[in-house]
Amino acid sequence: MSSPPAGSLRAVIADDHPFYRRGLARSLRASGIDVVAEAPNGGAAIRAVEETAPDVVVMDLNMPGMSGLEATTRLAERGSGTRVLVLSVSAEEADVADAIMAGASGYVLKDCPVEEVVAAIHAVASGRWHISPAIALGLLRRIYTAAGAALDLDGVILSAQELEVLDLVARGKDIHEIADALGVGLGSVRAHAASILMSVLRDGRMQAALRASPKQM
Repeated sequence: MSSPPAGSLRAVIADDHPFYRRGLARSLRASGIDVVAEAPNGGAAIRAVEETAPDVVVMDLNMPGMSGLEATTRLAERGSGTRVLVLSVSAEEADVADAIMAGASGYVLKDCPVEEVVAAIHAVASGRWHISPAIALGLLRRIYTAAGAALDLDGVILSAQELEVLDLVARGKDIHEIADALGVGLGSVRAHAASILMSVLRDGRMQAALRASPKQM
């Protein structure tokens, strides 16, 4: 196996399935990311971060012992500087919301192409957010349900079509109705929803909205 290029991003993979973890490590290394450690649970992930100071932890949520969610919370509390990218089988809005509130900088699904995982690692390592388009609309709807008119968008720059998507979400339209209303495909609706989320995430407003009314979601 060739060495990663100098200056490449450094990552820890935390997942309790060894075959999946090793396969992902091979794929990431082939994409130029230096996988410096692998961990089977959240506690081992924290120790790996302390020992290797990676740029990103690619974190599964459901692991034995300490969960990925708890590990993410602890890493955020410690202010280690290592970003967390959740990579999970769960597309449930509650799991995505919990991960973001715990301190994760991104969330992608395990069935997404490895190219998306690589792009997400680069995004979160550079201080940006990455929410998989496949789950973005559901999370956007969850946030709007929680915050409603109280969702603070002052200063958030959205395109005309993104504003239309947000308006249709507020009116309770599903993805097919939104696509029909805008005359675009489902993929475009998901991409717009992801873009809206990442715009709102930049200054912490999404976390504030999610915390504001947790009982109402």
